Parts: sequence; structure tokens; C-alpha cells
Amino acid sequence: MESIWMKETKIRKRTPLPGDLETEAVVIGAGMAGILTACQLQQTGIRTIVLEADRIGSGQTKNTTAKITFQHGLIYDRLVHTLGSRAAFAYESANENAIAAYESLIREKKIDCDFVRCPSYLYSQKDEVSIRREVAAANAIGVEAVFETDSELPFPVAGVARFDGQARFNPLKFLSAISEEVTVYEQTEVLKVEGDRVQTSRGCVTARHIIFACHYPFIKVPGYYFARMYQERSYVAALEGAGRIEGMYLGIDKDGLSFRQQGEMLLLGGGSHRTGRNKNGGQYAWLQARAQELYPESRVISQWSAQDCMTLDGIPYIGRFSIRKPNWYVATGFGKWGMSSSMAAAHILTALITEQRCPQAGAFSPQRSLTGRAVMELGVQGVYALKGLARRLLPADKGRIVPNCPHMGCRLEWNPEEGTYDCPCHGSRFDENGHLIDGPAQNNCKRK
Repeated sequence: MESIWMKETKIRKRTPLPGDLETEAVVIGAGMAGILTACQLQQTGIRTIVLEADRIGSGQTKNTTAKITFQHGLIYDRLVHTLGSRAAFAYESANENAIAAYESLIREKKIDCDFVRCPSYLYSQKDEVSIRREVAAANAIGVEAVFETDSELPFPVAGVARFDGQARFNPLKFLSAISEEVTVYEQTEVLKVEGDRVQTSRGCVTARHIIFACHYPFIKVPGYYFARMYQERSYVAALEGAGRIEGMYLGIDKDGLSFRQQGEMLLLGGGSHRTGRNKNGGQYAWLQARAQELYPESRVISQWSAQDCMTLDGIPYIGRFSIRKPNWYVATGFGKWGMSSSMAAAHILTALITEQRCPQAGAFSPQRSLTGRAVMELGVQGVYALKGLARRLLPADKGRIVPNCPHMGCRLEWNPEEGTYDCPCHGSRFDENGHLIDGPAQNNCKRK
């Protein structure tokens, strides 16, 4: 199940790490966040390399819906009430600056990547109150948002929140071009990190600055990110013959859908669930049924899924990995908004590493205080982890592998939708033969 981005774009292959070397900065992970961070560090004069276990853009970047926006669901009403207006404004400005940075870079480099400015909408078919609150919260921190009752959607809405000046693009076309600006070593798996040394399957890299941009940090201690995040899966269908819409839409209702145009195709998304909580499957069938209901003349030409890291308070962790590791840095927990968050991460991490002022850094710091919501989420995630660990003691179903996750031992769940074993604790995924697909696990499952 390939995304349309993978079908349209083939990124030039890079060679593996040739052996031991020294550099000023090393980035682990050649997705959007890793490549953008490396580019910005290079521009400041810091010699930087990128290490990638597979291929450039082969992780979550290839599966994004590629919306570049500071409108991230019902975010501003929550941030204003839990963290205050200053933090809400910092979050918004970091993401608004990201949109402008993409546009500037695309124009400067003349990158052909289908970049289009367009409005973004939150919609609800029944909850007008929440939409109005989000508009009011955005307005209160100086963000222009408008409540409307009309939309381009093929069903009536109770209300929409319109945010102008957002954008969409083809992420792999952009990544293919911008990755030419940096040195990337592919097929180079990072095995462990100690101090200023990154041990890989191809040799050891010594660097003053080490940046973890590998979607989900595989280092357990320090940082304890395994206790501070979980992962979700979501699904996308590319439709032909569904007509055209100008804006990008996201539903806030249960089973709400995502809509956005890409050329002659309409991308329809939905069906999110916690990774490892999908024993009955059916997401693609549900999405196809919704497509036929809303656009009877349409045809599904491609479908795929994405995996997203979700933090306790809904804000990414971007900054120093741990107070115990001042020269380690991290960019993770982007939720459903990896494109704007990747550019924001590149700005913040570059500022920290070069000791420049960055007003937004505090709001994203991994060392920020826990909110009440975050404390509640910590308890919920702890329960999931305990259940997963307890189930490993139960007899396993017949199969080729021992279905316990090599990350921390949680019992894996079979995902019939995609034919994978998924970890309900931290989101690692494996194929039917136990081969690793997604981290934070680093190893394949044991064979029986």
C-alpha cells in the first residue's frame, strides 16, 4: 500500500557510512525533520551528517497528508486554558513561521513540489460551540480565524473555523531536492549512542552535537520518552473523480474525516486508533464506504496508513534530550502535524545548538512542566503499558514468532488490516515474520 508521494517521486540513493568518522553534528533520521535540521545547521557553518537506517524519507514522511499549517485541531482553546496565552502564541508563531520558511525555501531553490497556499478549516456537523471557542481562542492570541457555516464539503455542517494562509505540497518532491544540500548516509542503522559517540552498523561517528530525529527515540534512559508518548495509526485514500475543493478540512467529531486536494485527486483520511488496538481491522473498508457515500462517482486509486507519535499534552518534544545530556537533542511527538513541526524543530534545534535566542523554544522543551491533562494522560498510558507487560505472561497463539515486543517486552497484537504485529504499549510494528517495521524497538522479534 504505497502513498501517492512514493508513486510519484524516487529519491536518489545514497551510500552507507564508509567507516568511522568525526563531525561537528550528526542527525539520526533522514525524514523531513532530520533533513531540514541538517540543512539549517550546515547554513550556520556547522559540519553535519545524517544517518538513515533505510532510505531518505522512508519513514513517516512518505505517508503524511502533507498539510503545512498552524491550525492543528482544537489546539488553541486548550493551550490558552492549560498553558496560557503566551505558550499558545509561541506554539502558533513557530508553526506560522514554518509555513513561511517552506515557501521561502521553495522559491529560493526553485523546487517544483506542488506547493499551494490555501485555507484550512476545522468543521463539525453538530458541535458549533467547540468551533466557536477555537475561533475565539485563536483571535485572543492575535491569530486571524473566522467562524462560518458554509463549506465545500458534501454534507451540512454546524460550523467551520477558517484559517487563511496555510499550505499543502508534495513532501517527497521537496525532500528529494533539499536533501541534495546535505550529506546523508543510507542503510546505516544506529545501534547505540554513548556520550559523543554514535555506534552504527557501518562504523562509529563522533560528534559534538547529536540530534535524534528518528520519529520515536530508541534510547530509554535518560529522557524516558517511552513513558511520555504513545503512537496512533490513521488511514488515507486517494480518490479520482471526486471533484475539487480549495481548502483543507479536518473534522472534530467522532469518526470525523480529513479532506485535501492534490492535483486531480482528493485525499480522504480518517479511522485513527491507538497502535496495537485494532484487532478487528476494517479501516480501509470503512474509508472506502465513506468515499462511495460522499462521492458516488469516485474511485480509490491508492490507499495507505501513517503512524504518529502523540505526547502527553499535545505539544511536540523539541529541544535538549535530557538535562543529563546537554549535547543531545530531540525532535519527536509531532502528532498529526509533522510537516510544520519538522520545520519548527529545525529552527528551534539550530537556535539551541548555535546559542541563538529562540522565543518559542520554551513551549516545546522536553523538560517543560506537566499540565493537569499531561498527568492524566501519563496515568492512562501507564495502564496500557502495564496491561501489555502483564499479557506477555499468557500463552501465545501459534505462529512463527514469540509475540513479545523486543523493546520492553509488551505482548504484541495482530493487526488484520495490514498484516502486522503491533505493540499497544509504545507502537513498534513488525511484519508477520517478526521483522521490524517501526520503532522504538531496534530488533526483530525472536523466532520460535
